[in-house]
Amino acid sequence: MKALLQRVNNAAVTVDGETVGKIGPGLVVFIGVANSDGQEDIEYLVNKIPQLRIFDDADGKFNLSAQDVNGELLLVSQFTLLAGTRKGRRPGFTDAAPPDIAEKLFNRFVAQIRLTGLQVATGRFQTHMHVSIENDGPVTIFIDSRERLTSRSA
Repeated sequence: MKALLQRVNNAAVTVDGETVGKIGPGLVVFIGVANSDGQEDIEYLVNKIPQLRIFDDADGKFNLSAQDVNGELLLVSQFTLLAGTRKGRRPGFTDAAPPDIAEKLFNRFVAQIRLTGLQVATGRFQTHMHVSIENDGPVTIFIDSRERLTSRSA
């Protein structure tokens, strides 16, 4: 799974003019599900994202996590994070999980991240969404769950 985190003052997702998810200060997390993803990838991101220290402390240093500041999370499925751009000019999406599998894993991710106690909102799976984001910083962090495989041996 790939996750793109953006620290925000506020954010919202609309579908066909209807607001389906809205948060105050916290993180917008775009999630891309790959063909090879499973429970271990979900657990890695669920353990990493809420505890990632990317919020400022009183001295302006990145010492606080979303859990520390009671930040809210807006989770948005985004298969385009799996775009392959090595060849040609049109991205390929062969690494992205098929929609039925991706939706199940995304929903499992959402359910498990809700167990952290943070306020969670979501977009709507497999729809055309408009995401409004007021970045804070800006702070944008990319996490790939496959990193867990190399971090064990390092």
